[in-house]
Amino acid sequence: MEKRGEEVTAFLTHLAVRENVSASTQIQALAALLFLYRHVLGEDLPWMRDVVRSKKPVKLPVVLTRSEVWRVLRELEGPQRLQASLLYGSGLRLKECLMLRVGDLDLERTCLTVRRGKGKRDRVTVLPKSLIPKVGEHLSDMRLQHLRDLERGAGWVELPTAMARKSPKAGQEWTWQWVFPATRMYVHKETGQKRRHHYHDSALQKAVGRAVARSGITKRASCHTCRHSFATHLLEDNYDIRTVQELLGHKDVRTTMIYTHVLGTGAGGVRSPMDDMGDL
Repeated sequence: MEKRGEEVTAFLTHLAVRENVSASTQIQALAALLFLYRHVLGEDLPWMRDVVRSKKPVKLPVVLTRSEVWRVLRELEGPQRLQASLLYGSGLRLKECLMLRVGDLDLERTCLTVRRGKGKRDRVTVLPKSLIPKVGEHLSDMRLQHLRDLERGAGWVELPTAMARKSPKAGQEWTWQWVFPATRMYVHKETGQKRRHHYHDSALQKAVGRAVARSGITKRASCHTCRHSFATHLLEDNYDIRTVQELLGHKDVRTTMIYTHVLGTGAGGVRSPMDDMGDL
C-alpha cells in the first residue's frame, strides 16, 4: 500500500514538474486514480503530502476602455443592447442579467437586486440612471406581451421551489416575470402550463461576439468583459475597493484586487525612457 502511494505521488509530481500541466489537469488525474483504487481495486491510498502541486496561473482580465465599450454597444440593437448595457453598467454576470425578474428592478432608487448569484448570495448593485428610460420602455413592451399571454391562457413563468409551493399562482404575476423573456413559449410537462423561459445566454454571447468583431476591437472581449470593465472603471474613478467588491458580489476582496493590476498605475502609467530620446 505504501509503495502504491509513493508511485502515485511520483506520477502526480511528474505531471506538475516535467509535463507542466495545469492545476485542474493534475486534480483530474488525482480524482481518476482515487476512483480506480477505491472503487475498482477496493483500496484507499495513503495521504500524499509530498505531491508537488501545479500552480494555477494568475490571468489578468480583458478590459475595454470606455470608448471601446461604447463602440461595442453601438453595434447592438434592441433588447441585446440593453442587456449588454446592464452587464457593463451594473457589473452583472451573464446569467444574473438574463435571470432578472421584474420585481428585482427598483427604477426610483436606481438599483437592482441580484437573487442567488454566485455562491447563492443576494446582492444589490447600481442601475444606471441613463438606462432608466430604456428599461422603462422595455418593461412597458414586456407588460403588454405578458397581458396578451394571459389572455391566451399562458403567462406562466418558472418560480423558485419554495415560492412555487407557497403561492402556486404567483407564476402568472407580473412581478415574477423575466425582464428578458424568450420569444417562444413552451409547455411545462408536469403542470401543462404555457411558460416563457428567460432569454437564452448563447444568443447574447453570439450577438456580443459579432458586435466586437464589427467594432474593429482586437481584444478578445466577451460578455464577461463588460463586468471586468465595470469594475476597472469604478476603480479608475477612485471608488473604494470594498464598495466595488460589494457591487460585484465577491466573497473575498482579493478577487476584486485583480482589477488593480490593469489600472493605468502599472505598466500603462509608466513613461518609457525611450520617449525622452526623441525621434530616431
